[in-house]
Amino acid sequence: MPQLRYFTAGESHGQCLIGVVEGLPAGLKLDRAAINRDLARRQQGYGRGGRMKIEADEAEIVSGVRHDETIGSPVTLMVKNRDFKINELPAVTKPRPGHADLAGVIKYDRQDARDILERSSARETTMRVAIGGVCKLLLAEVGVDIVGHIVSLGTVQAKTDGLTFAQIRERSEASEVRCADPEAEKKMIEAIDIAKGQGDTIGGVFEVIAVGVPIGLGSHVHWDRKLDANLARALMSIQAMKGVEVGLGFEAARRFGSQVHDEILPAQDGVFTRAGNNAGGFEGGMTNGQPVVVRVAMKPLSTLMKPMRSVDIQTGQEVKATVERSDVCATPAAAVIGEAVVAVELAKALLDKFGGDSVRELKRNVESYREACQRW
Repeated sequence: MPQLRYFTAGESHGQCLIGVVEGLPAGLKLDRAAINRDLARRQQGYGRGGRMKIEADEAEIVSGVRHDETIGSPVTLMVKNRDFKINELPAVTKPRPGHADLAGVIKYDRQDARDILERSSARETTMRVAIGGVCKLLLAEVGVDIVGHIVSLGTVQAKTDGLTFAQIRERSEASEVRCADPEAEKKMIEAIDIAKGQGDTIGGVFEVIAVGVPIGLGSHVHWDRKLDANLARALMSIQAMKGVEVGLGFEAARRFGSQVHDEILPAQDGVFTRAGNNAGGFEGGMTNGQPVVVRVAMKPLSTLMKPMRSVDIQTGQEVKATVERSDVCATPAAAVIGEAVVAVELAKALLDKFGGDSVRELKRNVESYREACQRW
């Protein structure tokens, strides 16, 4: 069993969202302001809907912490829903194409898709961002940093080649669509406006980059210990995601091997270097010391203001699908969620390799390992 694991609970319009994180080492300073900043970042972005004007998400820490430091026991986080009205909402009998509505009511034998959409809603990711915020704080203790940004929206492609990690963060944080390319940002906003005017939705692709990741997280010896595979699974678990690429991803299949593999160069400061990072920081399911780079494709959201054809599950008659309050585009928010999910998986792999019942012990283990790697 992994040393670190988590569970979430709660519905979109329920009283609150809950997260329990087990396996955190003692002595981790939990900065609530940093966690809440990520929650606020998740709510931002051009194309978001009315719910974001109602909620002002803030995490409360209700267990596992004393004097703002973890004590080794499970940490429980809670985010209250201001828009709490789950028992007042009307039944949903007209499932939306592309949503969990229809498969869910059949699977769980319900007559009301409200019972499905309340949990399948992306509102659940609020708690994953809070938990990811905790994991970011742990990763920062050993020098790991993470940023997510938009690389395409609809047919608009951003140009970010040559930008440093710091430049991508600075520019994307200042962007309404979390894009580090100002020219592409303008076109992305135009694309969102067009979709909104047509009563439609639009998706995109975000990229998450993690720097400072030690060599050797994950393992080649079993399928379920390959860290790139675990990252892909975790990223695909985010609502509305349809594809994951690591490094070059699908482009690697269109090139010769000599154009894909990252040549190994003589050591600098005791560490082997690479001619590139087409592998996205992974070889054989293990981190190789290069930045971790993953990209994720998000489909257009399934609630359309001009709804598609559906069938009423009570009458069997053709109808227009239900219209729920939703966003035109949530890809900028998805980039923040992607950061959180990557942070959780990296933190799991970090603790699996280095252990440590306290943060000080963990840091000693990592520092000792890094020194041993330099002796190579």
